[in-house]
Amino acid sequence: MGQPVVHFEISSKDYKKAHDFYQNLFGWTIKEFGGMPYGLVDAEGDNSIGGGITETKDDTPPSVTFYIQVDDLQAYLDKAESLGGKTVVPPSPIPNVGSFAMFSDIDGNVIGLFKSNE
Repeated sequence: MGQPVVHFEISSKDYKKAHDFYQNLFGWTIKEFGGMPYGLVDAEGDNSIGGGITETKDDTPPSVTFYIQVDDLQAYLDKAESLGGKTVVPPSPIPNVGSFAMFSDIDGNVIGLFKSNE
C-alpha cells in the first residue's frame, strides 16, 4: 500500500473571497486557524480528507497543493531529489500538529509531505 494523501490546500490572492466561494460551492465547513488567513476545511464525508484555504504571499501565484503522509520527511525529500525533484521547503514544524516539507517534481509541480506528531 502506498502513502496516503491526507490534506489539500487551495491558495488564493483573496483569502476571504476564496473562503466564501468554496464554502458556498461545496457546503464545506471552514474554520479560522491560528489567527492568520488560513481556514481549515472539513468536508464532513466518510471518503473525505481535510484541507485548507490560504492566501498567497508576495508574488506567489495561486495554487492547489496536496500533502502525502510519510514517516520521515527528510528521507522522502532525499528520495525525490534522487529521482530529479527539488526541495522547496525543508522539514518545518506545525505546532501541536506535526511537521511538513515540500518538493517540486520533475515538471515543477509542488507536492507537500506531512508527518503527524501522533
